[in-house]
Amino acid sequence: MNNKSIKRPTEKDLRKILNQRILIMDGAMGTMIQQEKLVESDCRGDLFKNHESELKGNNDLLSITRPDVIKNIHRSYFEAGSDLVETNTFSATSIAMADYHMEGIVHDLNIASAKLAREAADETMSADPSRKCFVAGAIGPTNRTASLSPDVNDPSLRNVTFDELVESYYQQILGLVEGGIDILMPETTFDTLNLKAAIFAIENFFDSSGKRLPVILSITITDASGRTLSGQTTEACWNSIAHAKPLGVGLNCALGADAMRPYLQALSKNSDCFVHCYPNAGLPNPLAPTGYDEKPEDTASSLFTFADEGLLNMAGGCCGTTPEHIHAISEKLSQAAPREVSTTHPALRLSGLEDFTLKGESKSLIMVGERTNVTGSPRFRKLIESED
Repeated sequence: MNNKSIKRPTEKDLRKILNQRILIMDGAMGTMIQQEKLVESDCRGDLFKNHESELKGNNDLLSITRPDVIKNIHRSYFEAGSDLVETNTFSATSIAMADYHMEGIVHDLNIASAKLAREAADETMSADPSRKCFVAGAIGPTNRTASLSPDVNDPSLRNVTFDELVESYYQQILGLVEGGIDILMPETTFDTLNLKAAIFAIENFFDSSGKRLPVILSITITDASGRTLSGQTTEACWNSIAHAKPLGVGLNCALGADAMRPYLQALSKNSDCFVHCYPNAGLPNPLAPTGYDEKPEDTASSLFTFADEGLLNMAGGCCGTTPEHIHAISEKLSQAAPREVSTTHPALRLSGLEDFTLKGESKSLIMVGERTNVTGSPRFRKLIESED
């Protein structure tokens, strides 16, 4: 098949689907790779036989050493009903690849991963010209956090800077776009500052290249506290990133669908773009075939509840989900209408760990931040007295 004859879907095509029905995303990549029972030699291939460190677990590298496995996974998700698959690039940044001493292959790795997903999409559309299949460039959070210290005894310590994150994300974006993606998708965001660095890198790319792609952002609420790892509520996180004006925003990972409901409600209510959700298949369970509790019909049923409530424009699966989960989700959500995108009214919207919205004129004093107290803090009093 000559893939050059396939007409790539456009942002207009993407928006048309989103306005007509709930778009179906793919499921977990790691879950499917685990089922292949790959060994160290699979990760090394011929190119990295003599590499200095162990490579098993570097799933992104399989796009180069076992492209057949990765492409088959993409193909299986399209066959299950996905409209969109994500590239196998969750850790394909120089920062994350440093763990394997492989920073130098980041550009080629992202190109290779994007091309595999692109080929699977094009082949699916060639087999069924009525379909529009999209490729999202997956941009993971890296294994560093810009907001938090890695040492509880030194709260000011950071093991990565904002500029380092921007540079690392920018390198990844170059490779993904060169490889033929349709969408840029920073995902599994546990630290809003990391996400803001990804957004900044994306905008830098748009400015330097003169082209723009749709952007979908995905955040992770880490536990029942309803906050990201860096401490923000869903609403506060949205206020922090709304300036990016993404095509879509949503939640993924960490929790099963049922536990995500209140946070998805908050995001759906406050955001003025399309909303997605791709949850884990329930709770981790080492005895389950996929490592997670929920069967396909369970995850599909939970997502249908969200759709029936008018919360969803896109849906898929994260850890523990398989093509069977995606097929069940696709079948179930075909019965539901997509969420109507909310309209937000002009207001002052701020974000710390929690959100603050000021509409209209305030009749009282509003303080942003904390009061200083020379009586309660001798140290602060001395700083004031010394005009510091």
